[in-house]
Amino acid sequence: MSLPTNFQFSQASLSDYADCARRFQLRYLLEQAWPAVESDPLLERERLAELGRRFHKLIQRRVEGLPVDVLTQSIGEPELARWWQDYLRCAGESIGGHPLPGQRQAEVALSIPIEQHRLTAHFDLLAVDDEQTVIVDWKTERRRPARDQLLNRMQTRVYRYVVTEALQRSPSSVTMIYWFAEFPDQPEILRYDASQHAANQQFLSGLIAEIENLAKDLEPAQSSAEEWPKTPNLRKCDYCTYRSLCNRGVSAGVIDPEAADLDIETEIDLEQIDEIAY
Repeated sequence: MSLPTNFQFSQASLSDYADCARRFQLRYLLEQAWPAVESDPLLERERLAELGRRFHKLIQRRVEGLPVDVLTQSIGEPELARWWQDYLRCAGESIGGHPLPGQRQAEVALSIPIEQHRLTAHFDLLAVDDEQTVIVDWKTERRRPARDQLLNRMQTRVYRYVVTEALQRSPSSVTMIYWFAEFPDQPEILRYDASQHAANQQFLSGLIAEIENLAKDLEPAQSSAEEWPKTPNLRKCDYCTYRSLCNRGVSAGVIDPEAADLDIETEIDLEQIDEIAY
C-alpha cells in the first residue's frame, strides 16, 4: 500500500498520522467513510464550526476590499458580531503590537516539494513586505491553548516551514500569530529563526519518510487488510470518527474546554461553504 505519487501532505494529514497511524491509513489511503460523531455535544460543535467558517469569510472579504459597513450589516448572530467587532478593534493594522505588512492575502495556499511528495499549507492571512512575512491564523474555539502547545502544533511547524521555503525568506523574517476571537487581547506571537527552521525540516522530512517506509514495509502483504498501528493513547480515540471501526468505543467524547492537556487541531475548509450574503 505505497503512497500515491501525487499524494500531498498537509497539517491535517500529518497531525492524523502523529496521533494514530491507523487513522492516517483509513482516512487518506483507504479513504474510509465512517460517520461516527467526533465529539459531543454535536449540535453545539457544529454551530460553532459554522460560525467559525463565516468569521473567516468575513475577514477574507474585508481583506479583499469590501467595506466594513456592508460586511457588518450581513451579521445576524450576536456572537459573530462580537468576534467581528473585536477583530476590527484588535487585528487591523497590527496584532498585539506587531505590525502587519501592507501586502495582504486571505485564504491563500502554498505548496512545496518534500521527500518525493508535496507539502501544502492553507493560510488564513499572509501579510508580507520586503522585510517580513507574517502568518495570521484566526481561532474561534472556546479554549486558548498554552504557548508551548501552540509551538508544538503540527500547524505551527508546517505553516512556518512552508512559507519560508515557498517564498524563499529568511526564517528570522517570519512570524506566526494566532489570534483568538474569544481572547482578542491575548494573541500568541511566535517568531521564527534558523535553528527552528532546521529542526522543522528534520522533523517533517523524518515524519514523511517514516510514513513512506511504513507503507513500503507493509506492501504487498494482504494489501489493504494489513492494519497500521493504532495509537496507545485511548483518549485520542474519543475524538476519532473511526473509534467504533477499531473497537475502541461507540460514544463520542465530550470536549472539555477547560482541559489543559487537550489540544485538538482543526482545519476549516472554506472551499465547501457558501458566500456570505450581503
